[in-house]
Amino acid sequence: MLLVSAIGAFLLVRYVGDDLQPPVEAPVSVVNLTAATPNVLPRVLLTLVVVLLASRIVGWLAARLGQPPVIGEVIAGIALGPSLLGRFAPDASAYLFASFVTQPLYTLAQVGVVLFLFLVGLELDTRLLKTQSHQSVVISHASIVVPFMLGSVTALWVYPRFSLRNVPFDVFAMFMGVSMSVTAFPVLARILTDRGITRTNIGVITLACAAVDDVTAWCLLAMIVGFASGDASGALPTLGLTCAYLVAMLFVVRPLITRVANKLEPMLRLSKGTVATVLVCLLLSALLTEAIGVHALFGAFALGAIIPHESRLARDLASKLEDVTVLLFLPTYFAYTGLRTEIGLVEGAQQWLVCGGLVLVATAGKFGGSAVAGRLVGLSWDDASRVGVLMNTRGLMELVVLNLGLDLGVLSPQLFTMLVIMAVVTTMMTGPGLSLLDRHARLRVVRDTPRLADRADA
Repeated sequence: MLLVSAIGAFLLVRYVGDDLQPPVEAPVSVVNLTAATPNVLPRVLLTLVVVLLASRIVGWLAARLGQPPVIGEVIAGIALGPSLLGRFAPDASAYLFASFVTQPLYTLAQVGVVLFLFLVGLELDTRLLKTQSHQSVVISHASIVVPFMLGSVTALWVYPRFSLRNVPFDVFAMFMGVSMSVTAFPVLARILTDRGITRTNIGVITLACAAVDDVTAWCLLAMIVGFASGDASGALPTLGLTCAYLVAMLFVVRPLITRVANKLEPMLRLSKGTVATVLVCLLLSALLTEAIGVHALFGAFALGAIIPHESRLARDLASKLEDVTVLLFLPTYFAYTGLRTEIGLVEGAQQWLVCGGLVLVATAGKFGGSAVAGRLVGLSWDDASRVGVLMNTRGLMELVVLNLGLDLGVLSPQLFTMLVIMAVVTTMMTGPGLSLLDRHARLRVVRDTPRLADRADA
């Protein structure tokens, strides 16, 4: 009876309302907006499904091959772009990544990388920066200075061939130096954890060096963004405001956050209000650095870095944000990077030789600088080589830097593609490089065992 009464009442309302006329017609823009982009949400959801499935499948395959899963996810993103899907199935690529679909994906990707840089800051143990040993100090400085200088020298050769005309050489040279100097701290930490060497001397040294590298690289990149956004005179106010921002974060915001974190320590879990407050602070910090002119990513990283690493606040925030960031937002960012990476732009043997040369320069700078410095401060060649192999890991941090360079117009699409290939190859070298060193060490032990036995008999 209730349902019948409701239906009868609605029919009566409909009968009376048929003769009514609204006073204002619908705006033309609203009607056109719905007609111009039909079925946007289903198309975006379908593209996200394809992106997530591809990243999970290829990431699983990469893990089975002994590679970090993030490398498989990066390769999946590149495969969904014009390099593979766009070349062999252009209709499917055009349907999945239509112009009205890529804009929401771009927004999701940018939000995702802001959250990721915040998580990187949370994982960064700033105590490593204070309590470095003499070995870590020397290796970390060498692992920044040597690749930066090699990248700057390489710019002399690359700039007249692959740069854009409106890019000043000094900005280009500094960016090439930074792109060779980056180490992927999160990927490196996970590799050390998977191999069970986080607490060893090599693990501690490498983590300390990677932490210094990340902070130094982001400071250098902030300076480059200031110069790339305008002329030198216009960059000086940006650098001044950036310094003021860092001072305020270190000496005003950090003590406040530390005090709040200490009060939250006895709690079983963070309240939703606390998490919302931190997210608001994250967005405000990102907005502030974006307004200064050094990109929102720096604000996200800085806020994460000043939260005490071992506090409940940091641990609970990481556990709440990590899954959705790593499983949803980052694959979208990889797909966004893949859409901008067209391997077909690298044509002919000569250009592939240039790409190979960039890989060699990047490896020589990171591996060579770290290994030689490690040997000079007393590590054995085996341990120094392990540090060098680990420091050569670039991963997602390199992609963030390269995408920023492309957005600023410092990198041409062709050079961007070459450097993306360099980032993937150098990160893929880490696992096999460590396995090769371990195998060499075992063979040497087997070879030396009879000699030790003979000495014992004598």
